[in-house]
Amino acid sequence: MSVKKLKPITPGQRGRVVNGYDAITTDKPEKSLLIPKKRSGGRNNSGRMTARYIGGGHKKRYRIIDFKRNRFDAPAEVQTIEYDPNRSAFIALIKFADGEKRYIIAQAGLQVGQEVVSGEKVQPEIGNAMPLATIPLGTIISCIELHPGQGASIARSAGAFAQLMARDGKFATIKLPSGETRMILTTCIATIGAVSNSDHQLVVSGKAGRSRWLGRRPRTRPVVMNPVDHPMGGGEGRASGGHPRSRNGIPAKGYRTRNKNKASNKYIIERRKK
Repeated sequence: MSVKKLKPITPGQRGRVVNGYDAITTDKPEKSLLIPKKRSGGRNNSGRMTARYIGGGHKKRYRIIDFKRNRFDAPAEVQTIEYDPNRSAFIALIKFADGEKRYIIAQAGLQVGQEVVSGEKVQPEIGNAMPLATIPLGTIISCIELHPGQGASIARSAGAFAQLMARDGKFATIKLPSGETRMILTTCIATIGAVSNSDHQLVVSGKAGRSRWLGRRPRTRPVVMNPVDHPMGGGEGRASGGHPRSRNGIPAKGYRTRNKNKASNKYIIERRKK
């Protein structure tokens, strides 16, 4: 994978860094795994805007991703590595022996023609999905379930990975991408390897218009608002805005909002770094 810095032939190209997309093998998605994707524009079911700065953008179709990997001991061949407009990671189209096709999150290093399989007694190779009980300690993993059968919910974005640190009884200790160390049931399934497209963090859009294509509208800074609109608004001239906080008055930058009595607190061994 690589990134390319473009020649500054226009103001929008100056400073722009684009993804090389070396790993992508096709630009035509599998039609049977596409469904329409409706846009909300940040509005709820009564038409009122409840999420600001959302709207517009290029039309997308959703790719149905297999996060559960629940066809056990059934080898599948990787057909293509594709771009997905709905996520930062690349996706892989796999085909089973009976002809069924599914999309999965592509791991870094996954190649077309490679065989992937999920199950308890499979080899811990890139792209294979296994229960945490059978993965060797120290292995780099991604697409981790938090509850058995729920489907992958942790470490799914571009370049993300976690590490299996230890096992004790029915729990495995995982070091998550955030730095948090927590216990997860060993019956939960995870995929071997880090998620693809780690160069995503190096991309520079180059102009405001590209954010509009992604469905992001211009964001108004709280400091320039009026006091009626935001706690940080108001003041004569260019006032600093006081203590950084949200529109609802909740302090930003370090204020803990997690419930102290939350049931899952007992599974967290070490909190993420500030």
